[in-house]
Order: sequence, then C-alpha cells, then structure tokens
Amino acid sequence: MKLGKIKVKHYVNYAAIGALTLVMGIMTLAGNKFDNSTLFLMEKMSISIILAVSLSLVVGFLGELSLGHAGFMCVGAYLSGKVASLLEPTMGNGPLTLLIALLVGAGAAAACGIVIGIPALRLRGDYLAIVTLAFGEIVKSLFQNSSDETFGGSLGLSTPRYDKNYLFLYGFILVLITLFVVQNLMRSKHGRAITAIRDNEIAARATGTNVTKYKLLAFTLSAAFAGIAGVLYSYSNYTVQSMKFGYNYSIEILVMVVLGGMGNINGAIISAALITYLNTQLPTILTGDLAVLQNLLYAIILIVIVIYNNAPALKGFRDKYNFKALTRKLRKKEVDPAHVKDDEAKWDVVPTKIDMDEILSVDMTPQDPNITWKRGGDK
Repeated sequence: MKLGKIKVKHYVNYAAIGALTLVMGIMTLAGNKFDNSTLFLMEKMSISIILAVSLSLVVGFLGELSLGHAGFMCVGAYLSGKVASLLEPTMGNGPLTLLIALLVGAGAAAACGIVIGIPALRLRGDYLAIVTLAFGEIVKSLFQNSSDETFGGSLGLSTPRYDKNYLFLYGFILVLITLFVVQNLMRSKHGRAITAIRDNEIAARATGTNVTKYKLLAFTLSAAFAGIAGVLYSYSNYTVQSMKFGYNYSIEILVMVVLGGMGNINGAIISAALITYLNTQLPTILTGDLAVLQNLLYAIILIVIVIYNNAPALKGFRDKYNFKALTRKLRKKEVDPAHVKDDEAKWDVVPTKIDMDEILSVDMTPQDPNITWKRGGDK
C-alpha cells in the first residue's frame, strides 16, 4: 500500500511501537501506575528488541555469524553503570545522567566493535563465530575478575536503579531510534552494498564495493546498539553481574533473529517480544514441582514455531492465512459493474504530440491544383 511515494508497510513497526509508547506514557503521566511485573516485562522487551534488531544487521543483512553480542552488551552495562554511579551523587539519577551513560555505553561498545572487527571480519562463517564467542567470554572474565573497587568483582557492580515508572518509556524511545537508524541504513545505497556482500562477496568486491568498510560499519553499529541495550539493563537492575552475559545469552539473542526470519526486522521484533514474554512468565506460571518443565515447555514452543515457519507441507496454509493475506482480504472490495471505469488506455486519452486521427488517416488528394499525380506517386 502506498500513499503518494510513501510505502505504508515501511512504517507499520514505527506506528505500533510509537502508539504503545504514547498510550502507556499518557496513562503513566495521568497517574495510572502499572504493576511492577508489567513494568519489568516492558523494560526487558525493549532491551530484547534493541538486541535482536541490532544483531539482525550483522547476521540477517550482512550474513555473518556473530556470537559475541552479549559481550558488547556487557561492556555497555558495566561502563555506563560505573559512570552513572559516579555521577549520581552530584547530578542525581535523572535524564541527563541517563543520556551521558548512553553515550558512554554506546561509544565503548562501538570502540570494542572496531577493535575486534578489523581483524575478525577477515574471517567468515564458523571462524568468525568462534572469535566473537571468545571475545564475549574474555570480556565476561575480565569484569568478573576485576577488583571490588573498580567493577565489583564476582559480586557485581552496584548501579543506580532508574525510576521504574518511566524507564520503559525511554526504552521504547530507544527502540524507535534503533529502528530508524537500521531501517534507513538498509534502504540506502550503503544498505544495498551490505546485502550485496551477503549475497556474493566476490561479485560485490568485483563491482568496486569496499567490503571491509561495510562489514566494519555493520559490525560497529550493531555493537553500539548492543551497548545501549546494556545501559538499559544496568538501569533496570541494582547490580550488574558478568555471569548474565555469557554464551547462552548470545545464543538466545541469535535465536530471536533466526526465529523472526533472517533479515526480517518486523519478525525480529515479534520474536524478541515473544521469547522475552516466555522467559518472564513461564517461571511465574510453572512453580513448585512444575518448575522442572520450564525449559522443556520453552523448547517445545520454539520448535513448534520453527516448524510452522519452515515446514514445506505448511506453505499453503501460511500463504493463505498470514497477516498480509488477511489484510488484503479486508481491503478487497467487490467490483460493481455499474461503476466500472472506462479504459484509461484509449487512444483519445493517451497524451500524444500528434492527434491519432492524423496518423491513422491518409489523404492523397493534392492540395495544389497545379500538381498532378501519376501512378507510382511521381509528380
């Protein structure tokens, strides 16, 4: 669907997340306070969406396998948390401190992305995955073995907790910023260069594309947004512990991207929200003796979703009942024969420099009476 030159489908995710943020923000400012579990769930969803969309830039659009996303998030969480704890006594725990922490977290993670990306992006496939995985484990080990005075050591770094009634609003505003940057990048000539590298790196290099430059751009930008997610994480908890940012968390972020579809931003948003909801709600629903079924039920749900999205036998069902098909049916109108418009391609409608009657008619009558015509057209 288009409005002039604007494609509405490109802005559906903005509208959905913006409407959610606006409605919940108005309700919060009006005095309608949400319960703590809902606020915490919204905070975690905003963090997961930023992580999934940013990793999709590398895995989905660039086509490289990265398992160090939790490591970049760890850098952003620890450094921003340290800066926030130092600034809180003098500046308070307000929006200005949050902004400074965001700049520090994003900048530090982006710097790590550049340092790791320059040598690592010369590798491909499993080798790149191993290097990024090693980076995540090294970062986690460094913060875990730090001194208590610097980053808290094994007990973790104590960080100021932002007002839970407003932090989720800042989280979803950052989600909108992430979408704006990533989607506009991928619709530009730089995004087309990135997808060209994914499709065929040799052909992209042969056409003059600077492969190293665009790989490093995608990797650094992805790391910066992972650092922003780490800032939100540090502000949503009272303590940042390095054990949270291990290998399993990187795999969980990767599952969000793969489950939503490679290179599908809307799918990454939906899968990130779904997985976060399952991880948050299953421990509260399955308690007591049923707690042992949490991981089993979680795995079964993911397997069912993957089978539904990829099974060839279900392709007809997916094509018939997906969201696009349903909206197409809702917009479809029956044609009334009494209101059928004339064909716009009629000769008298198509604009031409010469009237069609002049082209299609041949008048052989001489206009000058002194000119006589002979057979064969000679004068």
